[in-house]
Order: sequence, then structure tokens, then C-alpha cells
Amino acid sequence: MSQVLNFENVTVVRGERRILGPINLEVSERQRWVIVGPNGAGKTTLFQLAATAIHPTSGIVTILAEVLGRCDVFELRPRIGITTSTLTAPIPDDERVIDLVMSSAYAIVGRWNEEYDLWDESRALSLLTTLGVREFRDRRFGTLSDGEKKRVLIARALMPNPELLLLDEPAAGLDLAGREDLLKRLDLLAQDPLSPATLIITHHLEEVPKGSTHALLLSHGESVAMGAIDEVLTSANLSKAYGVEISVHHEDGRFFARAL
Repeated sequence: MSQVLNFENVTVVRGERRILGPINLEVSERQRWVIVGPNGAGKTTLFQLAATAIHPTSGIVTILAEVLGRCDVFELRPRIGITTSTLTAPIPDDERVIDLVMSSAYAIVGRWNEEYDLWDESRALSLLTTLGVREFRDRRFGTLSDGEKKRVLIARALMPNPELLLLDEPAAGLDLAGREDLLKRLDLLAQDPLSPATLIITHHLEEVPKGSTHALLLSHGESVAMGAIDEVLTSANLSKAYGVEISVHHEDGRFFARAL
């Protein structure tokens, strides 16, 4: 499998404080990664590096064979699908759902004078169907619930057929039914061999999709464990990362955790 994302001795320093690293990470195509850890562990910083939003203080970040700091990020970013809570801020409330998804092909927010053809609309509708929100195609984005917005944004992230998909807490804030439905759809996406390599940040093991293959457990900016998901998300590793005794159990491809 070809390499999609690679961190070599990467660190990020703010002021006199090292908030991430040194981290070594290699993500290959068809792998589905989850990044887990307590608040302040460095998850968001790692996500920002992978999204080309920031540069490392030291070390080398290689994304889709391009070295961060030695490439044009504006050419690289359309190859990366991203969903994060900060993305909703610049989206006009009156933007139609179908337009919001299609405009991702131009890496813009807000339809203007772009030309779209039947293929663009067909792909957008197919993705909305996959995420269970096709019936909202003509709705205004501002009228959707938080869960509906998350699904639309994932469809938008997939629209340009990215080679790397980054999802920042996709199930956060959803009710139980909404969370389970979204996780089911993410699992189907993970099982599709044509889907891009995926990196998901989550705070809760219950929100890890069944199709996940690898995990990185962070604490205080450093790796506690990394590798095959069953070997990383264990009671011993979680207890070490969170500083409290945690029991983890695995059932039907899903993980569950509680403090003892």
C-alpha cells in the first residue's frame, strides 16, 4: 500500500511549551485511523498538521508525497477532505445543501458563478444518499440540525474524491440514534475499497467506527501507543494515557470504556 501521510520526528512548540511530539506516524491507503486521548493531548494540533493548517516546529510532514513547507498547500488541499466544527462558521445559512456539497469541487464555500454539470449533481446526490440526507438537497443549511449538518459536511468532504479524509469528532453532540446511524454509515464507507485513507479524532471510544483499523493514543503531546486498533485501545494503555484506571471491552467490533 502506498503512503498517504507521514510524520518524521514531528514537534510543535508554542512559546516555551512543546504541545506535540516528537511524533512518528505513517498512514497508508485503505487504512482507517482513529486518534484518541484526553483534553490537551495534542489531537487537534496533529489534525491541523495533517490538514496543512499549520507547520511543524521541527521534523518532516509528508502528505500525499508532498513535504509541508516545500509545496503549494493551495494545490494540495483539494486532495484532502476535511470536516471540523470550525468549517460551519463561513457557510451562509441560506446556502442550499446540494450547492454546498458541489462547491467543494472548487474548494470554496458559497456558490457563485461556477459551472456544474450533471455528473457533479449526480455525485453530490449519491454522497448525500450514502450519508442519509438526500431528502435535504434543497433545504437551506442553516435550517438543519447539528447531526444533519455533520452528515452534509462529510458528503462535502468526499465530493472532490479526496485521497485523505480527516474527520474531527464527527459524532460529537449527536443523540444516541443519530450517533449510531452515522457510525453505521462511516463503517460502510470504511469497508469500501475505493474510499480514501481516513483519520478520525474522537474523545469517546464508543464513537470509534467498526471499520477502523489503526489507532494512535496520545497523552501530553506524546504517543502512548500506536498500531493495530485492538492492540492500542486496551485497558492498560487507556489507564496510562488518562491517569485513572479504565476498563475497556470490545464487542461486535465496537469499543466501550468506563473508569473503575
